[in-house]
Amino acid sequence: MFVAAALCLGLVVGSFLNVVVHRVPRGESIVRPGSRCPACGHGIGPLENVPVLSWLFLRGRCRGCAAPISLRYPLVELITGLLFAVAAWRFGPGAQAGLVMLLAAGLLAAALIDFEHRFIPDAISLGGLAVGLVVAPLVAAGQGAPLGQAAGHALLGALLGGGLLWSVGFLHARVSVAVGRRFEHWPGEGEPQPRPSQADYWLWTRDDRHGLAAGPGAGRGAGCVLAPGGCAVRVRSGDRGGRAARGAGAASSADRPAHLAAGRDRR
Repeated sequence: MFVAAALCLGLVVGSFLNVVVHRVPRGESIVRPGSRCPACGHGIGPLENVPVLSWLFLRGRCRGCAAPISLRYPLVELITGLLFAVAAWRFGPGAQAGLVMLLAAGLLAAALIDFEHRFIPDAISLGGLAVGLVVAPLVAAGQGAPLGQAAGHALLGALLGGGLLWSVGFLHARVSVAVGRRFEHWPGEGEPQPRPSQADYWLWTRDDRHGLAAGPGAGRGAGCVLAPGGCAVRVRSGDRGGRAARGAGAASSADRPAHLAAGRDRR
């Protein structure tokens, strides 16, 4: 039952992700106006906005102008639904499943935006990083892991993810600059190459209107993936270790004589 509910929730969230993927890169609000056809502006009513089913019923075309509706829309809804269902099946009811669903939705949106526009918005990358550094340790602590240890693993995951991609992007950029290549988003049209004394030389991030450019700044995106990942892996390994220790203790008690197991010494 929980898996079916998660599937339905994922379908609805997937419909919302389609709005995010289309509007956020364009700097549009994800709240207003309501969903509409990008070709003719036809407002999409509730019955036209049912995940997957509406696309099939409308045969992939706008009800107002008959313009084709991209297959991406039902696919994103279906993929999100399946991801949520898998998370529900794997983790069961609880905060861990909710955290995985949240991260899966954010990563799917980031991947789709990155594929189409070649950057990851700050709202997604930094938001995911915040979830990884704050929410994931709290969830781990709720499952029995020490909060300080969980936060340390989350921070380590963020540093590893960000550091590795930052290093690769930094070296690639400096070698490319050395051979005279310029990039579409950096340093910017008409702007000189940053010098080592300037922060942009080391950080190479785009302005807040656009988000992250491909390069060292993308390390923040990796951090939002590996921060909760490092925390979750540690929690699950800790759970297995705890269960093993409890099992060993029970077996040891079972092997002991009854009077010792009960704490009585017959000396």
